[in-house]
Amino acid sequence: MAEGDENMPRDAKIVKSLLKSMGVEDYEPRVIHQFLELWYRYVVDVLTDAQVYSEHAGKSYIDFDDIKLSIQSKVNFSFSQPPPREVLLQLSRTRNSIPLPKVIASPGIALPPEQDTLLGPNYQPLIPKKSAQPMEETEEDEETADPSTSQQQRTDLPQQRIDLPQKTSQAQRVAFPLLKHPKREMF
Repeated sequence: MAEGDENMPRDAKIVKSLLKSMGVEDYEPRVIHQFLELWYRYVVDVLTDAQVYSEHAGKSYIDFDDIKLSIQSKVNFSFSQPPPREVLLQLSRTRNSIPLPKVIASPGIALPPEQDTLLGPNYQPLIPKKSAQPMEETEEDEETADPSTSQQQRTDLPQQRIDLPQKTSQAQRVAFPLLKHPKREMF
C-alpha cells in the first residue's frame, strides 16, 4: 500500500482499488472524494426511493424487492444507452447524402445568412403612413380642453395596422405623436 493508505477510510480504499482495477494509475486525490460523493448520493437516493416504495406497499421495513425496484427506476430514468452502431451509421449516411451548399468566395469571414443567425433583429417596426394634416397641439388648446374628454379622446383613437414594405434601401425616420397628460394637482 502507499503511504497514506493506512489512514484512509474503507470506502476510499475501495474506490482506489476500483480505479486501479480499471487501469487508472494517475489521478488527482480529489477524484476519490468526488467518486465517494457520487456514490453516497446515489445510495441515499436509492434507499429513499426504496423507503417510499415500502411505505406505499404498507410494509414497515425495506426488503430486497423495494431496493431492486428503486435501482431499476434509477437505471430507466437516469442512464441512457447510446443507439446501436447500425442505427448511427444509417443516420449518418442519410445526413451525408445531402450535399453542402456551395461556398461563394468573398473577402473576409464567410458568415451564414442573416435569417440563420441569432444576431439579426426578430422584429419589424410598424411605420405609420403620413397623414394629410400633421397632429399639432398648442398650449392654449390644452388649457381650455376638459381633462376628462381629452382622456376619453385618447382612448377612443382608432387602432390601425399599417403594413410595411419588406426591404428598403433608405433609412426611414420613425416618429410618434406625443400626447400630454393633464396637470395633476398636489395635495
